[in-house]
Amino acid sequence: MKTKNIILYLIGLVAFCSCQDMFEPAEENKRQLEDFTEESRYAHGLLMYAYDRLPYLTTSQTDIATDDATSNQPSNNLVMMATGEWSATNNPMSEWDRCKDGIQYVNLFLTIVDDVKWAPSAVSKQQMFVDRLKGEAYALRALFYYYLLMAHGGYADDGVLYGVPLLTAPEDGSSNFNQPRATFADCIQQIFTDCDNAVALLPAEYKEINDASEIPAKYLELGAILSNYNAVFGAKSKNLISARVAQAVKAQAALLAASPAFRDQSGVTSEQAALLCAEALKSIDGLNGFDKTGNIWYKNKTAIDANADIPEILWREDRQKNATQEADNFPPSVYGRGRINPSQNLVDAFPMRNGYPITDQAKSGYNAQDPYVNRDPRLAHYILYNGVTFRASEIITGNYENAKGEKYDNINADNATRTGYYLLKLLRDDVNPLQSNLLERDHYYTRIRYTEIFLAYAEAANDAWGPKSDPRGVGYTAYDVIKAIRERAGLGTNEIGMPLAEGDAYLEECANDKAKMTELIRNERRIELCFENKRFWDMRRWLLPLNEPLKGIEITKDPNKTDGSLIYTVKEIETRDYDNSYQCYGPIPRSEVLKWSELKQNQGW
Repeated sequence: MKTKNIILYLIGLVAFCSCQDMFEPAEENKRQLEDFTEESRYAHGLLMYAYDRLPYLTTSQTDIATDDATSNQPSNNLVMMATGEWSATNNPMSEWDRCKDGIQYVNLFLTIVDDVKWAPSAVSKQQMFVDRLKGEAYALRALFYYYLLMAHGGYADDGVLYGVPLLTAPEDGSSNFNQPRATFADCIQQIFTDCDNAVALLPAEYKEINDASEIPAKYLELGAILSNYNAVFGAKSKNLISARVAQAVKAQAALLAASPAFRDQSGVTSEQAALLCAEALKSIDGLNGFDKTGNIWYKNKTAIDANADIPEILWREDRQKNATQEADNFPPSVYGRGRINPSQNLVDAFPMRNGYPITDQAKSGYNAQDPYVNRDPRLAHYILYNGVTFRASEIITGNYENAKGEKYDNINADNATRTGYYLLKLLRDDVNPLQSNLLERDHYYTRIRYTEIFLAYAEAANDAWGPKSDPRGVGYTAYDVIKAIRERAGLGTNEIGMPLAEGDAYLEECANDKAKMTELIRNERRIELCFENKRFWDMRRWLLPLNEPLKGIEITKDPNKTDGSLIYTVKEIETRDYDNSYQCYGPIPRSEVLKWSELKQNQGW
């Protein structure tokens, strides 16, 4: 359901947004909420308003607050946060208001959903609507709490790991708003409960069925017919939250809870997280459903233009036609603003094509003065670097002219890169962002990819059982997952894709060392999910150092040679000013702590 239509549903909801607080509806509007049982359109609007609060971003953004990138806009609020201005009063990564609003609307909806006349003339259709909508509400609430825990969970001065206030009933003018934070463990259990409730009510996916025998028995007993079942659970509900999405959210929450930053008091083990990830992957038969082109799913223009499914995508937004990301991130020579600048730190994370990290020069064959040769093929898919051709233009990020005598894309030119690199991942090369000749194209914005869940399984399984162990009979190991991901990328092959005699020797080294496999899994996650707004959260749940200086590359022509030889010099571009002692946990908004005495702040904030 497109969020732009939400306002049509919400004409009757304006009263809930008083200037004082959305949780304090005016007295004269209490009767209006009760009347929603007669007006299903308005009742559904409550749920749609919750959907409108989904915390997913539709553009690459938060990586610039990490060691993966920066921006050529120094005034960008995320750059400012990363360089010392992150506080409890200035928190661009806060999810407090958005997710709490979403929870309030879900809780309101759950109080009326059973009584609303969704399809009063057909008992079975009425029950199907109640089940689906209630399932969506439970799953949405779980998702909102998951994001609240990522953004605001942490240790207070009393040494307790807290989550957020746990609310499962709507607040109104008579409520006690001075609520303490529930423990992190209690919040996680609520997420698990809500996800389980959602799975029990929702279909694995929304699709048309062709025979009444496929209708669940509980609805057949109520007299359900094929057309009514498809009206409720069919393809027109595609991209709403489903059972497989709820399972994935539960798996994501479990991985968060089992991570180093939270595991001591979360009550969730890595084994539990691994098994929940495996459960979420059952709908595609585990590794048998692994998408062999999933790392470049965004290049599948044929499927996107046809609004067709892509096997890599577990959940996405509705298709959107625009040129937003391209206008922001294309290099200046192709009419972009070059906003997101990948870092040398990230580029160095891409191994050589033989699978070895570039830090192992003896085995990898890496040459710092010819740095882009024989690299992991994903580097060329995700990042524009010096000398590549893009949209029939030579992209020169070094301090010299291209073949046309132009320097538009040179490091630190107007609207140009600060690091020597431009973003390529997720962009469509057939978009023209020039306003006088604007050509927009369709885009998919993913919410959850299957690769993310596979990587979550590998991380948890390796931590629980080691690289190659499968004591619970899942059917595949952490090693198997990482092997599939690296083979898909083309590692362990030569430049024409033929397997090397030694295969992926580095992976085999890691397979015998749990600690090395941990680092490899984390690096593969960094590469596979770069620019998808994951790195900020991953660094913090892993307790990684946050203040690593951000680096770029300066490329000049060798003045002592006439053959155009280049000199590559790594430079520090930006100092990151995070405090590793406490900023792995985000703050509770200071305004909320000042307002409510029971609300404890996280340490250090």
